[in-house]
Parts: sequence; structure tokens; C-alpha cells
Amino acid sequence: MDNQYNYYNQNGNYQYGGGQPQGAGGEQPEQKPHKEKKPHKGMPKAVAVAGLAILFGVVSSGVFLTTNVVGSRLLGLNSSEKASDSSTNQISNGTALSTSSSVVTSDVSDVVDKVMPSIVSITSMSVEEVQSFFGGTYEQQSEGAGTGIIIGENDSELLIVTNNHVVEGSDTLTVTFNDESSVEANIKGTDSGYDVAVIAVPLDSIPEETMDNISAATLGDSTNLKIGEPAIAIGNALGYGQSVTTGVISALDRTVSTTNAQTGETQESSAKLIQTDAAINPGNSGGALVNVNGEVIGINSAKLTGESVEGIGYAIPISDVADLIQNLMNQETKTKVPENERGMLGITGMSVSDAFSQQIDMPAGVYVVEVTAGGGADEAGMTKGSIITGINGSSIDSMEALQEQLQYYAKGETVSLTILVPQTNGEYVEQTLDVTLK
Repeated sequence: MDNQYNYYNQNGNYQYGGGQPQGAGGEQPEQKPHKEKKPHKGMPKAVAVAGLAILFGVVSSGVFLTTNVVGSRLLGLNSSEKASDSSTNQISNGTALSTSSSVVTSDVSDVVDKVMPSIVSITSMSVEEVQSFFGGTYEQQSEGAGTGIIIGENDSELLIVTNNHVVEGSDTLTVTFNDESSVEANIKGTDSGYDVAVIAVPLDSIPEETMDNISAATLGDSTNLKIGEPAIAIGNALGYGQSVTTGVISALDRTVSTTNAQTGETQESSAKLIQTDAAINPGNSGGALVNVNGEVIGINSAKLTGESVEGIGYAIPISDVADLIQNLMNQETKTKVPENERGMLGITGMSVSDAFSQQIDMPAGVYVVEVTAGGGADEAGMTKGSIITGINGSSIDSMEALQEQLQYYAKGETVSLTILVPQTNGEYVEQTLDVTLK
């Protein structure tokens, strides 16, 4: 059998066959006499082809380089490369970011590892008297969840900052550390106006291995925040344990009004709050809002809720309350006194909320409606019409806040009251009164 093959003829067509070429009838084609080819004059064909190829390459390279230079200088075609280099340099000192076209992703696990030993869960237990359907009363125990930030320690206590509303009205407080160990805590100091509180845990009640696993948080500078920069919220969301959410600083210097569930009074926050879209849910209160360096820039405080609301949470700027926190840390640790042993000021008062004070042009606090003759306030020189704004360094903005503070003082103890005394010209003068409780 003849071997099959293919070849490419001079006309550019593939032909298939075997053996020698034949005519249409299978006959051998007529053999033409062989003509001797005359040699070509000039350079050989192979050399000419090679020369043309080299010339084409040189011309093409020249055209390409010229186009590239013109495009770079006149059209700025290499600006994207410079921008990319600049962007890389700007983020090299922060959390590692990776970009893919227009999508930016961020890994904050290193930040969380740094901050988490400073975050604790807080469980508050309270007992309240509830009226039954049949007219009687019974005690009902309720439990609340919140978060705290370890900010330091003294000779005998570990100090933790949180929101005032996390600890307000509580009978017992339990702190759970990142290793799941739990201990009881007491209130050090509170400020209802800024919604800040400091609680204390005795150092001798904390296991040694827990002390090795916890650390005090690093406080940042919230005065230099910029809208759009990353924000990380860490807290005990819904009481399930510590969780992390991320977002950005959405806005600064926000004013938020809150409503007291018991009295229905509306009160504006004393601090101008940070707004963030990092999810802040019940239980996150008192937790940390941190930057990409792991520094605490805010104390998570509240969220705006509603059917048309999404992604609006608020935090107290840490720089606005740094001095206040230091003051609360220096107060004496408070323990509640049994009800039959608690002292009384000897006044009748009413709350003057921020909103109400603006309407009647009167400072917020507790307005003294009447001073009981022979009581502690009377003997200290308090007069009707005065406004109580503080007790032993803790701010007072309502009767509820005053009664909350008086739970820690027994009969015979002396407390220092900050009051505003009305003048004939309509102004108020601040005074300090030392009142011995009756």
C-alpha cells in the first residue's frame, strides 16, 4: 500500500494522495523535458528574506516606543500605576487591605486579637416589685446584658468602664472575662448625663490564670476622627458573648434623645456622639468602638431603631469623657445598704429633664420643692427652689438618679451635694453642701 501524506502546493492548497501523481485516467502524465534553471543574479533569496524581517522588526519597535512615550507624556497613560503605588504606601501602616478591581476587603482579626482581652461581658440582676392582677404585689427578678472595657487597676481593684444604663437599678453585677471565668463587681461611680459608669472587681477574686489572659485597653484620640474611616465594634450582643462587627465612622457630633421607659421623660445625651454603621445591638452597650490600631475611640451606647432605619448606631467619644472616667475611677467603691438602714436627705423634689429645662429656662437636675424641717438638708442650709445636680462627684439629672445614688449611703453618713441656688436676677450660683443623712 502506498504511504499517505499531505503537502502544501505552491498555490496554497492542501492535497491528499499516495505514491506518484497520476492523470485523470490513472495514466502516467506526460513527462516534460527537463530545463536547466539559470542562476539568479544578486543576493540569495534566503538572505533577502532575513534582511526584510530584521528591517520590519526595527521599524515596528521604533513605532511602538514612540507611541508609548507620546502617550505617557501627553495622555498620562502611566498615572494609574503611580496612583496604585501611592495607595499602597498610604495603607501600609494600618490594617492589611487587599484590592481587587473596585472591591476592598479588610481583615481585622489582628486588631480583634489585640483588643479582646480588654473586653468583658456584664450581667446585671435586679429585683423589682410588680403589682399583680388581683391587687397584690410580688417580686420579679430581671436580667440584663451589657459590655465593659478594662481601663486599669488600683492597689486592690480591676477597673472597668461601661454605660450607666447597663448597671443602673441593678442589685448584683457579674463580670465575665474572655476566658469565660466570672466574678462579681461593684459600682465605683456613675454619671447619668453622659451615660458612663465605672465598676470595680476585687483583684483577689480574679483567678491568677485569668489575670494572665486579660489586659487594659489602649485609649485613642476621638478628636481626630474622620468620616469614612474604619470602625470596629466589639461587645456582648444579645447576651450571647463577645462578637465583632465592622463599618465606618458615618458622622460626628450627633445629638440623640432617649426616653426613660419608666417615666416617659425625654433626655438628650450630654456628649456629642459618634455615628457608625457597625452593627450595635442590645448587649453591645458599654463595649468598645476601636480604630484599625486597636485603640478605643468610643463607648458603644445606643442604636436608632424603626422600620425605616438601618445601620445607625452611636458611641460616646472617648476623649469627651476621659476626665470624667478618671474622676469616677477615683471614687470610693459603692455597695448597696439594706433598705431599712439607708439615709435620707429630707427633701421633696421633682425631676427637671434637659428637654423640660429648656422650655422653662431652668438647669437640669432635681428641683427642691420642699425642705423637711429638721432634716439633713435643712440643717445643712438648703433652701426651697435649689436644684441638686450632683452627689459625691456623680451627676444627678432626675429623682431616679438621686434615689439610685442614695442606695449606697446609710443613716449618719455625710454626702457632698452640688446644688444651684437661684438668685434675684434669675441666674443660678453653684454651691457645695455637706449633708448628714437622717
